[in-house]
Amino acid sequence: MSLKAQLIVIGAGHAGIEAALAAARMGIDTVLFTISLDAIGNMPCNPSIGGSAKGHLVFEIDALGGEMGLAADKATIQSRTLNLGKGAAVHAKRVQADRALYKSIMKSTLENTEHLRLIQGEVTELITEEGGTRVTGIVTRLGERWSADAVIICAGTFLNSEIFVGDVVYEAGPDGMTAAKGLTASLDELGIRLRRFKTGTPARVHRRSVDTSGLEVQSGEDDPTPFSSLSQAENTAQVNKAACYTVYTNAETHRIINDNLDRSAMYSGNIVGTGPRYCPSIETKLVRFKDKERHQLFIEPCGLDTEELYIQGFSTSMPTDVQYEMLRSLKGFDNVEIMRYAYAIEYDCVDPTELLPTLEFKRIKGLYGAGQFNGTSGYEEAAAQGIVAGINAALKILGRKPLILTRDSSYIGTLIDDLVTKGTLEPYRMMTSRSEYRLLLRQDNADERLTPIGYELGLITEQRYAEFKKKQEMIESEINRLKNTTLPPSDEVNMLLRAHGSTEISTGIKLAELLRRPELTYEMLEKVDTGRTSLPKSVRTSAEIRVKYEGYIMRELREVARTKKLEEMRLPDDIDYSLITGLRIEAIEKLTDIRPLSVGQASRISGVNPADISVLLIYLEQRRRAAK
Repeated sequence: MSLKAQLIVIGAGHAGIEAALAAARMGIDTVLFTISLDAIGNMPCNPSIGGSAKGHLVFEIDALGGEMGLAADKATIQSRTLNLGKGAAVHAKRVQADRALYKSIMKSTLENTEHLRLIQGEVTELITEEGGTRVTGIVTRLGERWSADAVIICAGTFLNSEIFVGDVVYEAGPDGMTAAKGLTASLDELGIRLRRFKTGTPARVHRRSVDTSGLEVQSGEDDPTPFSSLSQAENTAQVNKAACYTVYTNAETHRIINDNLDRSAMYSGNIVGTGPRYCPSIETKLVRFKDKERHQLFIEPCGLDTEELYIQGFSTSMPTDVQYEMLRSLKGFDNVEIMRYAYAIEYDCVDPTELLPTLEFKRIKGLYGAGQFNGTSGYEEAAAQGIVAGINAALKILGRKPLILTRDSSYIGTLIDDLVTKGTLEPYRMMTSRSEYRLLLRQDNADERLTPIGYELGLITEQRYAEFKKKQEMIESEINRLKNTTLPPSDEVNMLLRAHGSTEISTGIKLAELLRRPELTYEMLEKVDTGRTSLPKSVRTSAEIRVKYEGYIMRELREVARTKKLEEMRLPDDIDYSLITGLRIEAIEKLTDIRPLSVGQASRISGVNPADISVLLIYLEQRRRAAK
């Protein structure tokens, strides 16, 4: 029997799901391999989607035609928008998701997608030709040999993975699943640079064993905006169905942890992998922040049909007896029952500077990487890479131009550029501070930035694109109305302004000018804005932000135009950087290793300074003149 596919995706976590769906929806014959069909879309860590910067990624995935946002909307049990006290650029949606429901939705979606086959099996080897420079297929643990035009590795935290609980160490993947043991050796043979990273997860406890009566309740927001425009179009109700709680560590908690640091796998010498800086274990928090008297923890339900509670912020690799002591020192946890013990996990991942911005390996044609395999942490970062890898693998098979998202187009573009240009020495987490264009890359305008791209790729339907264009027309119309409508002075207007601490008016003023005042909002002006019509929330939000922050937005657009010139200066593939007079040794080494595609990308490589870029520009000009 001939076993073949156009594309093979290894791993059905968040990266693999988006990669397989994108390619299959673009008409590519795709096979998705997973160690367990029951673990598709699993959330081995916190049962949530979104958050600061991560929520932006989910909106962008949806705008391109991905699935994470829609599935998260359907599985939502609580929704909140973070950072509402700050500027619009950092407003971030985060939902508590029903863990089991989310997995079920994703499995069903994959099963019912044309051009996509799901197979439970472990991939243990890559097949290559042309001296290992082109991938041509895979081998499974059962000995099956599959031929393929392209392969995407979305192995998550499974490669050579080991679990650590105190001094107990054993081979396993997350949630006790089987580790993937064969593929690492195959990657080694191909000369791919691998690293050892570490992450971890807190204990899950039984709801009945926690007294929440004295804890601070964290309720969901009213009238939340869904992640997906499909949910908005269908008017899917975003109903908050569960409450979360907050609790704090205390002096006794800290004493227990400090007294047992030598029993933690993190500090006993068992763990050698590098852990995430921005999601550390509770032991690391205490060591790093010695003077902090308490740390906030969040008690989050894992779903509506389970009694499991997740203790966010309490990740640990302590032995089980210490885990009980730590938990029972918390308020309301005196009689806590642990259902799943906390653990740390080590795994192999790739040095992402081995990849092009398309997420294809530089030295192995047709081979792509996505997700935690590329050195990132988080479901959202994984899914974002997955959809890009799937799209680019499909485009390569179809003989079409690849998709490279720029830093000014998206957080997805920023994420990938950071990985392939700068690399990472620890699990990479997306944050709004990583982008220099935060005000351009808001949640509310993700569709404006990326839906036309998704439509061109065939991932956005005609109906959805028509609805998108209608929404953009409504936004423009409302902005024009706000800019051209004059509000005359009146007692009613000045009374409203006084009530909100705003300066009264004595002459007519445009609504847009009032809206630019920091203390005023679109909703506040409703009483005096008699020409206003009923508009969808998403339209009102985008119109208000674009008017209120117009000056800042224009400033960032000018910066984009300035840097675009460097991005358009392509660097030839055949450059021998060692022969360019004036480049420093470090710059030569970094440029030779990364092989940037443009001067703009070169300027972002750590170790390449402005003087080196000036030398590059002179070299390119000399080369251009010599070619005439």
